[in-house]
Amino acid sequence: MTAYLDNAATTPVSEAAAQAALEAMREGWGNPSSRYPLGSRAAARLRQDRETVARALGCRADEIFFTSCGTEGDNWAIQAAVHKNRRVGKHIITTAIEHAAVLEPCRRLEQAGYEVTCLPPNRDGSVSLEALEAALRPDTVLVSMMLVNNELGSVLPVREAVRLTRRLAPKALFHTDAVQGFLKIPFTPKELGVDLLTVSGHKIHAPKGVGALYIRSGLGLEPFILGGGQERGLRSGTEATAQIAALAAACREGKERFDRDVAHMEELKAYTLEQLALRVPKAKRVGAGTAPHILALTLPGYKAEVLVRVLGDMGVCVSAGSACHRGKPSHVYAAMGLSKGERDGSFRVSFSGETRREEVDALVDGLVRARDGLFTTMS
Repeated sequence: MTAYLDNAATTPVSEAAAQAALEAMREGWGNPSSRYPLGSRAAARLRQDRETVARALGCRADEIFFTSCGTEGDNWAIQAAVHKNRRVGKHIITTAIEHAAVLEPCRRLEQAGYEVTCLPPNRDGSVSLEALEAALRPDTVLVSMMLVNNELGSVLPVREAVRLTRRLAPKALFHTDAVQGFLKIPFTPKELGVDLLTVSGHKIHAPKGVGALYIRSGLGLEPFILGGGQERGLRSGTEATAQIAALAAACREGKERFDRDVAHMEELKAYTLEQLALRVPKAKRVGAGTAPHILALTLPGYKAEVLVRVLGDMGVCVSAGSACHRGKPSHVYAAMGLSKGERDGSFRVSFSGETRREEVDALVDGLVRARDGLFTTMS
């Protein structure tokens, strides 16, 4: 049995999403831009899928723009925001625990002459509003603060941060990377008050290669990709109708199952902590992440990458932080001020609505076997 506990990296594609993609590829394969009936039917299905995604997110259909992934959405949001506010100033605020899809574009802008302020996290993995208040300036053009941290599960105070930004830097735009928050915690873009918001399909049981960017109605951004004028002229290129159909199916399913899935993941998270306390007491929780699906842990003094390989050989899938690190040290754990031993021993367990208790048992059993066979100082 494979115990898959790395759902923050990617989720298995649901049957409904797979069937929707197959139907779009085999039956509704017309180009939505074509004027004959086959294309018109594809265009009608695309409109329907956009409405489905919008309902799941809680916004208007004309505020949804399809992308290839969360990374593209983050890059688009950041570049579009600074371009729109190019006459306001050159100051950007983000956090030190953002995904690389936010931090790397900000670094590129820094090289181009922008000033970037990275707010540090607290020891619990959140970011204080006081730090944001101190950083906001009249020439701030963009604030980008993620909704849920992908390594810690910490829920950042986006709603309150937006209100603070509107008061102290009213011309600044606000973007949130909601990739790990979508269909995991309750929110809508309007409730948060954000201008731009990113989601990704493969975190919610849709396939890789599709996501969406929420752009607040009336924002008036410049096009991101020029060409044939798709996505209302902002992101040209023939629409990936099969992936979009799968995303819509996953959104519909996730919205219907939201309460049940959240309760299930919260129960599994509590059960994991309970079992670790009983059988692997040296495993410590990192931060105080309240998102239901992510649990950050550390075994101080041990190498997480070794642990991940050993568990993998046992059929247990966890990660040593974000999948996008590719073996590099976590900037999130470093920003939190963890000791080297804590950083080296940190790993992430993440759940979905389909995760079984038996998979958690396999994880704990695997850690016990690793303790007895490899990490002799764990007990």
